[in-house]
This record gives sequence, structure tokens and C-alpha cells, in this order.
Amino acid sequence: MLNFDSDSEDELPAGWEEKSTEDGNVYFVNTCDDSKIQWTHPRTGCKKVIPKDLPFGWAKEDDETGKTVYIHKDTGTKTYVDPRLAFAKELKKHVNDFRQHYDSSSTAFQVLHGVDLSGKYALITGSNAGIGYETAKSMARHGCHILFANRNLEATKQAIEDIVKETNASEDNLKMVHLDLASLQSVKKCALAVKTMFSDHLDMLILNAGVFGLPYTETEDNYEMTFQVNHLGHMYLALLLEPLLKKDSRVVFVSSESHRFASLKNAFTQQSLSMSREQYTSMMAYNNSKLFNVITAKVLSQEWKSKGIRVNSLHPGNMVFTNLSKSWWLFRLAFALVRPFTKSLQQAAATTVYVATDTDLDGVTGLYFNNCFYCQESELARDKDIANEVFAISLRMITQRVGAEHIQKYVDKYVKQT
Repeated sequence: MLNFDSDSEDELPAGWEEKSTEDGNVYFVNTCDDSKIQWTHPRTGCKKVIPKDLPFGWAKEDDETGKTVYIHKDTGTKTYVDPRLAFAKELKKHVNDFRQHYDSSSTAFQVLHGVDLSGKYALITGSNAGIGYETAKSMARHGCHILFANRNLEATKQAIEDIVKETNASEDNLKMVHLDLASLQSVKKCALAVKTMFSDHLDMLILNAGVFGLPYTETEDNYEMTFQVNHLGHMYLALLLEPLLKKDSRVVFVSSESHRFASLKNAFTQQSLSMSREQYTSMMAYNNSKLFNVITAKVLSQEWKSKGIRVNSLHPGNMVFTNLSKSWWLFRLAFALVRPFTKSLQQAAATTVYVATDTDLDGVTGLYFNNCFYCQESELARDKDIANEVFAISLRMITQRVGAEHIQKYVDKYVKQT
């Protein structure tokens, strides 16, 4: 069941006001007749709730008359209206009942307006530049502890310094760990380090890093680079970090609408998802890797559903200008020409931040998002037989290089014994 409504019908009829209780419930009062007080919305008939805590940046105190006044710490704005009402949401009848609050022009800052991420822990790959950096900056601004998992630690150190300057985030909340997705051994070492650094839990695992437009290149594991960096390394990392993922943890695979143009010709007969030099085209390698992201998210969403771990995938935006296009001059030229018509990095990070943090998606798993809203995946991505085959081949390719330690239960379930 998917029920996606707009907010237009939520407008109150004339004369009605929305008010709140201390414990986070919403009630409605008719100002023309004070006897008309009810718990359900006078137009939709639905009950609404608000967060129990004040939005990020707000505090409350009593004025000279003893009346509660709310104060924004940064701006000094004072109001007698409970700021939590701006974040009121309907009680869901089904987990997948959610409304479209944002669109293609929304920014990550807008998505996080009023959200307090203090005490939350997130790991973000590819977070020293581009969309990953903007995602990390936006979440750090709201108090989130961020672990930057990147290959270039010097660039990461600079990124952290820039974020601290731009957002006043605590430098103690921003840490880094080395991760080279082109090396499965590096992925294994990274996971071990993360388990040491975040020994308790991980609230958000955002798999964002990627490459695009590369000439044919092989990794140290002798797999094609785009395939391993965009897909295989991320899948392996997610599996290794499973012990840190608890109930209500979220795993986010940053995919692309390019997954709709993938082709799996010969992949299953050859039992390899990594293109050979003879088969290789950079665009198709990218398309396929993005399909594998969506598929992996859907398989893991089912595997981890009973644990309350939520796994979704998304498309950040069309032709977003990042240094993802730096690999080939033709792509750089194309991106430069269309740049005036594309999303900014803040807009591109919005869907990632939305899927990773928005309370409207509590309990939501196995979906694909675009422009901060649900979007149906390609037919290939929805085929369960294809998904199981892709997952099984990926597991086999991992174990051929680094063994099955920590992922044996998945190997036993998906990889056919021969």
C-alpha cells in the first residue's frame, strides 16, 4: 500500500486553530465557538502529533506573566506559538502513508529545518567533495556525529575544517577513516576500524561515493573499477557493518536514474558482473553499477526488515555538476554546458538527507526515491529472480578475493553450492 498525498487538503477551515499539548499531541479549536475542541483535523478527520522535543535551535521559558514563550537561540525570535506545530504530522494508518513535503528545488538545509541530529551517528562514503560533502555538512550543522569514509584523507581533513568553519559544528563530532572502495581488503580494514570507533551503533550508513566516465581500469582485485567502486565495495561494506546497525538504523544507497538504462547481457552466463575490456563502455558500466545499487538495497531491505533496519536507494538529481565528471574532457564539457539548468549541490543532497533522516519515513524500507519522493524503479530492479542472481554473483566475487568471513550466512543462503 502506497498512499502519497499532498499537503493542500491539510489547510484548516476558517476559524480553526491548531494547538498542542506538552506531551506531543495536537488538538483543534474553533475560535468562533470555544466549545468546539477536537483531537482530529476538522477537514481530514485525521489525528496529528508533533515531536516531543523542541525543534533544533529553540528553547522555552516563562515570561513575566508566567506564560510560556519560545525563543530561537540564534535569531532571538520570540513567539507564544509552539514551534513544534510547524512539524506536525498525521498518525499513519500504514507505514507507507507519507506526503510529499519537498520537491526538486528543495535543499538539504530545508529538509533538515528544525531537525535535531544530536547524538546520531552517520558514516558517509565519498564525503570530502560533491554531494557527499554537502550531505555531511548539512547533517553536521544539525549536530550529527559524522564519520567521513574516504580514500583521500588529506582532502577529508580539509573538508572537515571547512565544515567546522561554515557551520560551527563541533570538530569532535567529525572524524575520518580510510576507505578505498577499489580494494576489498581496504573495505575490510575500514569496517574493522569503524567497529572500533563506533562500537555501539550506527544510525545512518550513507553509501554515496562513486566514479563515472572512467576508461577501462582494473582494481587490485582485478575487477573493473566502476563496478567495484560503485557497487561491490559498497555492498561488502554494508554487510560487514551489519552488527552496528540496530532497530531504526537507516542504510542509504545513492544510485541514479541511469539504472534504467542498464544491460545485463552475458552477466549471468559468465557469472561476472564486472565488464571485460572487450565489452566495456564507460556509460554502460556506470548504468549497471547504479542498477546494482538499487538491487542491493532491495535485497538487504528484505534481509534486515525483521531487525528494523531500513534500506532504501535514491537518485540525487540529473546532471549535477560535481567532480564526478572529471574523468573525461567530454563529460566535463557536457556538464559545463548544462550547469545553468541543473541542481545545486545543496539541492542534490536533499534527497539523500531526506531518506536518511526524515521521520515521515520511519519504518519505510525497500523503496527508491527521486526529488525527495517515492519513485518506481526500473523493471529490471523489481525482478526478484534477477535481484537474487545479482546478489549471489556479487557474493561469489567478494569471496573469491577476500573469503567469506563475516558474510558466510549470506553466502550459504544465496550462492549455489556446486
